[in-house]
Amino acid sequence: MRKVNGLKVQKKVRWLFLLLLVIGSFVFVTNNASLYEQTIVRVVKEEVIATDRVVDVHDNEDTIFTQHLEGVVQNGPYRDEPIELKNDYSASGAIDHRYREGTELFVTVRTQGDTLTGMITNVKRDHLLVAIGWIFIGVLLLVGKRQGFHSLVSFSLNALVLYFALDLYIAYERVSLLAVAFGMIFLFTFISLYFVSGWSPKTFAAVLSTLVGTLLSFLVMLVVMKVTNEQGLHYEEMQFLSRPYYIVFLAGVLIGSLGAVMDVSITMASSLFELHDQHPHLTDEQLRVSGKEIGQDIMGTITSILFFAYLSGSIPMLLIYMMNRVPLGYALPMNMSLELARALAGGIGVVLTIPISLFFTLLFIRRKKVVA
Repeated sequence: MRKVNGLKVQKKVRWLFLLLLVIGSFVFVTNNASLYEQTIVRVVKEEVIATDRVVDVHDNEDTIFTQHLEGVVQNGPYRDEPIELKNDYSASGAIDHRYREGTELFVTVRTQGDTLTGMITNVKRDHLLVAIGWIFIGVLLLVGKRQGFHSLVSFSLNALVLYFALDLYIAYERVSLLAVAFGMIFLFTFISLYFVSGWSPKTFAAVLSTLVGTLLSFLVMLVVMKVTNEQGLHYEEMQFLSRPYYIVFLAGVLIGSLGAVMDVSITMASSLFELHDQHPHLTDEQLRVSGKEIGQDIMGTITSILFFAYLSGSIPMLLIYMMNRVPLGYALPMNMSLELARALAGGIGVVLTIPISLFFTLLFIRRKKVVA
């Protein structure tokens, strides 16, 4: 009884500590203006002083509003001084915003006589990022509990690996991006699956399936691109990169395929190991049939998720092309060729990983039976 009460107290202490972290982080981001080098202004009054209706050459209509903003400088040499700003925004809101009272803005300050004015460069959104981050962490811990915490640690470590790997590539031009990407693939796989399942035969089966499935899908994509001489792929969206487009795209395909392949691998391994643990009398053939059924069930949904996830990023630019009367036959390949290629590479990886995962999982289950 005392042990149960002690566990309840520990749980309450953990949640109380988390609540204090949440409150402390919000207090910090709402009072951290002094840490920024760029001038921050808090809007205290806003008023629309002009409205203008515009029509472009393609008869697309929009309305432009002009705002007069009054604010107070939050940091720097002009701290606590009033400032007046002007902001133009459109009803469509494609590349601009309407600012309201309480909004904090990054401003380049200028003086006009005794009046401070300036140009708005961006919006200070760190409090929104903190809010979204805490919602994500809270849902993860509430639903996943200990596993949710492990997933959070895994996500954080993967983010650090990605940061240091890309920093290495940017700092040293002679470093191959594909070599960096392959290194990240190994680290992402081991970190993610270890924190999900620990060191177990199930983890080993999932790791091998993920690495082999990702490598095979990459090789298939590479062969197809070589055979077709990359016809139909448009690298215009990468035109501002100072590194080879082709290599950057291949690295993106490699890392992008990993998530779907890893999902299939751990799903297959976990399902078959659980099925074996609950029904140890099942033969290898029965497990193989069950594994095929599981693979067929998840194959369509994961492929669809890949398709929608990749293509959703192209919708805004596609709409701009269509609003400017660009032919659909030109707009689609220009905006979606790379996204479709990434989605297809991931889909190929998903399909190939199902039999690969089935093979490795049954192999480790047989070894488990022999050891037992």
